[in-house]
Amino acid sequence: MRVFWMTLGLLSVALGMIGIFLPLLPTVPFILLAAFCFARSSERLHHWLVNHRHFGPVIIDWQERGAVSARAKRLATVSILAVFAISLALQVGVTVLIIQAVVLSAVLLFLWTRPNY
Repeated sequence: MRVFWMTLGLLSVALGMIGIFLPLLPTVPFILLAAFCFARSSERLHHWLVNHRHFGPVIIDWQERGAVSARAKRLATVSILAVFAISLALQVGVTVLIIQAVVLSAVLLFLWTRPNY
């Protein structure tokens, strides 16, 4: 199982890093997932991620308080709205739009009900 968690953690870090440059790919959820995976597979990688200059504070705030920064909430909201706007522009089917609207609304509701740090 350690190999599974390690692989998933490394994949999550890679996706999180890509998300830094692609505004529609979320960074923080992938980094949180990586921390979760590394906690189950590699003490060294978990320590590295939790003590990382940029990612560490996000992980610690989430683990201790379930908190998300106001900036991250705003960026996530803009990204979600952009994704939905792209779907509208591409004229995807009504069923897909409804499913997307429900899921993205649930994500926003969850995100905005988390405390700020």
